[in-house]
Amino acid sequence: MRRSALTAKTLPLCPLADIPDGTARGFDLPGPDGPSEIFVVRRGATVTGSVNSCPHVGTPLNIAEDRFFTRDGRFLLYRTHGARFRPADGQCVSGPCVGARLTPCTVAVEEDTVVAAVPDGASA
Repeated sequence: MRRSALTAKTLPLCPLADIPDGTARGFDLPGPDGPSEIFVVRRGATVTGSVNSCPHVGTPLNIAEDRFFTRDGRFLLYRTHGARFRPADGQCVSGPCVGARLTPCTVAVEEDTVVAAVPDGASA
């Protein structure tokens, strides 16, 4: 059992086992201005989260549900314009927004459950 260092109000998203290693899964996260789409990437026991919005156009990266990666699983892919992002830090490495980054969101694993920090002003 691992505990995170999150100090903000958290929202359980799913059991870690529900995100297969090397994949990502999308979620709606409550926010002060309504829900926002995020996605969580799993690499082993580590998870990272990003807002599901391309920095180039602002639309979701995935076209199909929970399909965020290139076929080889190395990069996150914005399917509309072909931009590729590193999963570890969300930096765009090819496409129309090279050098830009996905907006991170705070996620962690607490007792085998993936949780997200809920933004101030939102109710969990």
